[in-house]
Amino acid sequence: MTSRPVISAGLLMTCAVLAAALAMGLRNSFGLFLAPMTEQNLWTASGFSFAIALQVLMNGISQPLCGQLADRFGGRAVVIGGALLYAGGILGMALATHLGVFTVFAGVIMGVAVSAAGMPVIISTLTRLLPENQRGRAAGLGTAGSSFGQFLVVPMAGLGIATIGWQATMIGMAAVALLMIPLSFVLAEPPRTKVVAASEESATDALKRAFRTPSFWFLFFGFFVCGLHISFLTTHLPGFVHTCGLPVAVGAGAISLIGLFNIVGSLGAGELTQRWKRRELLVTIYALRGVLMATFMMVEKTTTTVLIFSAFMGILYLSTVPPTIALVARNFGTRWLATIFGLVFLGHQIGGFTGAWLGGVVLDRTGNYDAMWWAGVAASAFAALIHLPVKDPAPQAVAKPAAA
Repeated sequence: MTSRPVISAGLLMTCAVLAAALAMGLRNSFGLFLAPMTEQNLWTASGFSFAIALQVLMNGISQPLCGQLADRFGGRAVVIGGALLYAGGILGMALATHLGVFTVFAGVIMGVAVSAAGMPVIISTLTRLLPENQRGRAAGLGTAGSSFGQFLVVPMAGLGIATIGWQATMIGMAAVALLMIPLSFVLAEPPRTKVVAASEESATDALKRAFRTPSFWFLFFGFFVCGLHISFLTTHLPGFVHTCGLPVAVGAGAISLIGLFNIVGSLGAGELTQRWKRRELLVTIYALRGVLMATFMMVEKTTTTVLIFSAFMGILYLSTVPPTIALVARNFGTRWLATIFGLVFLGHQIGGFTGAWLGGVVLDRTGNYDAMWWAGVAASAFAALIHLPVKDPAPQAVAKPAAA
């Protein structure tokens, strides 16, 4: 029997980070196409926005299903399928001339594509392939890679729209999505023997055990708060800045700073996940979010205070991901990790939909965002408290180095 070549942890993490960067960068570029596409096709902005909102919901709904496929057949196969859906979905968006057709490609197909080739499947597979003492760093790198993709791909997409036009740029993005296929080759998992498979916990039993475990629900509702914060900020922070009488460029700069400092925060959280109790780390992150938002609401809104707030919020932005996935792995093992983390991630996406929608409702009814900011502060306190009883057990077993 031919031995399987061992792939270094460095190569595994590098390819996974690049794949996650491409996936997130391409996804975060779609907002740039709203103006040129609606103008040329005579669509409404709300119709375009609905398609992208549908994508977020489909991402949350299909994430556990894609996680289940990754747990059964390996992350490589699922990421390859997701890359093909990415390419097909973006190409369909580029060629669609009817808003309904665009909604199918942008909302439904791309929603599933983001689940299959997105960060949860990639990080879950990487976590299963790496030794336990390297998983926190890997999760931090994967999360930071997503922000790196935002800085790498989004400006290039904007440059493409300005030079060669939106349609040619989108077709080029469809081709770029196919680069995720060779990057996913290293995510191959060694085959399980029949003896081992017979002794493993089934997916149904694993899910039943998770649903009966309070820690699962604590993590689910904590991640709901994370999604609420993130979607509210990405959707409404530029508008909030505008209501404060500051230039539009300040709102754009605030979003850019959040992404930039998120790289630092994600990498730091990945390292701390390996050195500190993951439960206490999550409690601290959510508590600091609340303190930061409350302080921001009580100071004068100037360009300086907005940018300082954005930098600190960026550090806390996605730093919840490494300790959350580590706690899922420690509480429920790695065999069905993508499935169970996918369900926790569903809570994040439901919170994301709530944050984006509720922010608009509050603005329409009150004329400002104040109530939403204070709701975010209260949600931070809730998330910090709900993580206190989460179990943070010792590793179930130390994984062996991955074989390709």
